[in-house]
Amino acid sequence: MKSEKKLGLLLDVETTGLAPKTDEVIELALKLFAYHSETGEVVEVLEEDSFLREPLSGSARRNYERAFRVHGIPYEAVKGKSFYDGKIKTYFHHADAVLAHNASFDRSFLYQLYPEVNELKWFCTMRNVPWKQYGFSNGKLITLLEAHGITDYQTHRAMDDITYLMELLKKTSPKGNLYLQEVLEFGPMRKYQPAASRAKLG
Repeated sequence: MKSEKKLGLLLDVETTGLAPKTDEVIELALKLFAYHSETGEVVEVLEEDSFLREPLSGSARRNYERAFRVHGIPYEAVKGKSFYDGKIKTYFHHADAVLAHNASFDRSFLYQLYPEVNELKWFCTMRNVPWKQYGFSNGKLITLLEAHGITDYQTHRAMDDITYLMELLKKTSPKGNLYLQEVLEFGPMRKYQPAASRAKLG
């Protein structure tokens, strides 16, 4: 039986900090690709985009300088920019699976802009593979990229990160299957529950 083709969406965000309630997304990169559902083999990249936006809240603006030391995106590059919501939502609508490295971070920030992302099937490429059991010191992206001979330098720019991540997911794991297959077989994450919702449930 022929393996079914599905659409995966790799994404990454750069932000002004670590708190989705007081920080904001300033960069989003998306890469839509076709893959074989049985094997996890990437067939082709169909489309990719990268977007910048200026943070709006006072807290996010105040935190920008500190975050700049990590991502290196000067404020001038985001000033006056905003996300193309229609285009971004088209990516979401096409995806059978959304993948990100430390996906809970990306999802918590994107939820503030696009609550509908909570209805998507999210898969974490950091937690869905037992990297330490496979002999890697940790599950950080740069550690894994170095260990697999992909790159020894991480720019912390969103498109670079997902381009390298895709190369990692194409590699064969110690189990003998592709990493992408392992990530998908582990299963999707539970839906995101914002802190306020969790408090109400308590």
